Amino acid sequence: MPKEFPRARRVGEQLQRELATLVRDELGDPRVKGITITGVDCSNDLSHARVHFSMLLATGEGDHDAARKALDGAAGTLRHALRDRLRMRSLPMLSFHYDDSLARGARIEALIAQAVAEDRAHPADPAVPVADDGEE
Repeated sequence: MPKEFPRARRVGEQLQRELATLVRDELGDPRVKGITITGVDCSNDLSHARVHFSMLLATGEGDHDAARKALDGAAGTLRHALRDRLRMRSLPMLSFHYDDSLARGARIEALIAQAVAEDRAHPADPAVPVADDGEE
Protein backbone atom coordinates (compact mmCIF):
# COMPACT_ATOMS: atom_id res chain seq x y z
CA MET A 1 0.00 0.00 0.00
CA PRO A 2 1.46 3.41 -0.94
CA LYS A 3 2.41 5.82 1.77
CA GLU A 4 -0.11 8.56 2.42
CA PHE A 5 1.10 12.12 1.81
CA PRO A 6 -1.34 14.34 3.71
CA ARG A 7 0.74 17.50 3.16
CA ALA A 8 0.53 17.10 -0.63
CA ARG A 9 -3.24 16.66 -0.32
CA ARG A 10 -3.60 19.71 1.95
CA VAL A 11 -1.46 21.86 -0.36
CA GLY A 12 -3.54 20.68 -3.32
CA GLU A 13 -6.77 21.64 -1.59
CA GLN A 14 -5.39 25.07 -0.70
CA LEU A 15 -4.14 25.59 -4.27
CA GLN A 16 -7.59 24.67 -5.57
CA ARG A 17 -9.28 27.30 -3.39
CA GLU A 18 -6.78 30.03 -4.25
CA LEU A 19 -6.67 29.25 -7.98
CA ALA A 20 -10.47 29.29 -8.20
CA THR A 21 -10.46 32.79 -6.71
CA LEU A 22 -7.59 34.01 -8.90
CA VAL A 23 -9.08 32.66 -12.15
CA ARG A 24 -12.46 34.18 -11.33
CA ASP A 25 -11.27 37.58 -10.10
CA GLU A 26 -7.94 38.40 -11.71
CA LEU A 27 -7.78 36.79 -15.15
CA GLY A 28 -9.41 39.00 -17.75
CA ASP A 29 -9.06 36.55 -20.63
CA PRO A 30 -12.50 35.81 -22.14
CA ARG A 31 -11.39 32.23 -22.90
CA VAL A 32 -11.41 31.40 -19.18
CA LYS A 33 -14.91 32.67 -18.39
CA GLY A 34 -17.04 29.98 -16.79
CA ILE A 35 -14.07 27.88 -15.67
CA THR A 36 -14.30 25.85 -12.48
CA ILE A 37 -11.23 24.38 -10.81
CA THR A 38 -12.37 20.85 -9.96
CA GLY A 39 -9.23 19.54 -8.30
CA VAL A 40 -5.47 19.82 -7.86
CA ASP A 41 -3.16 16.83 -7.58
CA CYS A 42 0.26 17.66 -6.17
CA SER A 43 3.30 15.45 -6.53
CA ASN A 44 4.69 14.05 -3.28
CA ASP A 45 7.63 16.46 -3.34
CA LEU A 46 5.29 19.42 -4.16
CA SER A 47 7.25 20.31 -7.28
CA HIS A 48 4.36 19.81 -9.72
CA ALA A 49 0.64 20.38 -9.51
CA ARG A 50 -1.86 18.99 -12.00
CA VAL A 51 -4.82 21.40 -12.03
CA HIS A 52 -8.11 19.97 -13.30
CA PHE A 53 -10.76 22.34 -14.65
CA SER A 54 -14.19 22.09 -16.22
CA MET A 55 -16.14 24.59 -18.27
CA LEU A 56 -19.70 25.60 -17.64
CA LEU A 57 -20.40 26.93 -21.12
CA ALA A 58 -18.26 24.65 -23.30
CA THR A 59 -19.81 24.00 -26.70
CA GLY A 60 -17.09 21.87 -28.21
CA GLU A 61 -13.58 20.44 -28.07
CA GLY A 62 -12.05 23.75 -29.19
CA ASP A 63 -13.49 25.68 -26.24
CA HIS A 64 -11.73 23.73 -23.52
CA ASP A 65 -8.56 23.48 -25.60
CA ALA A 66 -8.50 27.27 -25.96
CA ALA A 67 -9.15 27.64 -22.21
CA ARG A 68 -6.31 25.23 -21.42
CA LYS A 69 -3.93 27.24 -23.60
CA ALA A 70 -5.04 30.47 -21.90
CA LEU A 71 -4.49 28.94 -18.46
CA ASP A 72 -1.09 27.57 -19.47
CA GLY A 73 -0.17 31.04 -20.70
CA ALA A 74 -1.25 32.58 -17.41
CA ALA A 75 0.50 29.95 -15.27
CA GLY A 76 3.41 32.28 -14.44
CA THR A 77 1.07 35.08 -13.40
CA LEU A 78 -0.96 32.65 -11.30
CA ARG A 79 2.17 31.27 -9.59
CA HIS A 80 3.32 34.82 -8.78
CA ALA A 81 -0.07 35.64 -7.23
CA LEU A 82 -0.05 32.33 -5.34
CA ARG A 83 3.40 33.11 -3.93
CA ASP A 84 1.97 36.22 -2.25
CA ARG A 85 -1.06 34.37 -0.90
CA LEU A 86 0.42 31.07 0.28
CA ARG A 87 3.86 32.01 1.63
CA MET A 88 5.44 28.74 0.55
CA ARG A 89 9.18 28.40 0.05
CA SER A 90 8.68 27.06 -3.46
CA LEU A 91 5.47 26.73 -5.42
CA PRO A 92 4.74 23.80 -7.69
CA MET A 93 4.79 24.14 -11.46
CA LEU A 94 1.20 24.30 -12.68
CA SER A 95 -0.13 22.22 -15.56
CA PHE A 96 -3.78 22.48 -16.56
CA HIS A 97 -5.94 19.57 -17.73
CA TYR A 98 -9.57 19.52 -18.82
CA ASP A 99 -11.83 17.43 -16.57
CA ASP A 100 -14.55 15.85 -18.69
CA SER A 101 -16.29 14.00 -15.83
CA LEU A 102 -19.26 16.41 -15.85
CA ALA A 103 -19.79 15.92 -19.59
CA ARG A 104 -19.47 12.14 -19.25
CA GLY A 105 -21.96 12.16 -16.36
CA ALA A 106 -24.46 14.19 -18.39
CA ARG A 107 -24.05 11.80 -21.33
CA ILE A 108 -24.67 8.75 -19.12
CA GLU A 109 -27.70 10.43 -17.56
CA ALA A 110 -29.11 11.14 -21.04
CA LEU A 111 -28.57 7.51 -22.07
CA ILE A 112 -30.41 6.28 -18.97
CA ALA A 113 -33.30 8.65 -19.62
CA GLN A 114 -33.46 7.42 -23.23
CA ALA A 115 -33.53 3.76 -22.10
CA VAL A 116 -36.31 4.47 -19.60
CA ALA A 117 -38.35 6.25 -22.27
CA GLU A 118 -37.91 3.33 -24.67
CA ASP A 119 -39.00 0.88 -21.96
CA ARG A 120 -42.16 2.89 -21.35
CA ALA A 121 -42.91 3.00 -25.08
CA HIS A 122 -42.61 -0.80 -25.44
CA PRO A 123 -44.44 -2.65 -22.64
CA ALA A 124 -43.06 -6.04 -21.65
CA ASP A 125 -44.42 -9.12 -23.48
CA PRO A 126 -47.05 -10.79 -21.26
CA ALA A 127 -46.38 -14.27 -22.62
CA VAL A 128 -42.67 -14.66 -22.17
CA PRO A 129 -41.84 -18.32 -21.58
CA VAL A 130 -39.91 -19.09 -18.40
CA ALA A 131 -37.23 -21.78 -18.56
CA ASP A 132 -38.31 -24.91 -16.64
CA ASP A 133 -35.48 -26.58 -14.77
CA GLY A 134 -37.57 -29.63 -13.79
CA GLU A 135 -38.19 -28.71 -10.18
CA GLU A 136 -41.68 -28.18 -8.75
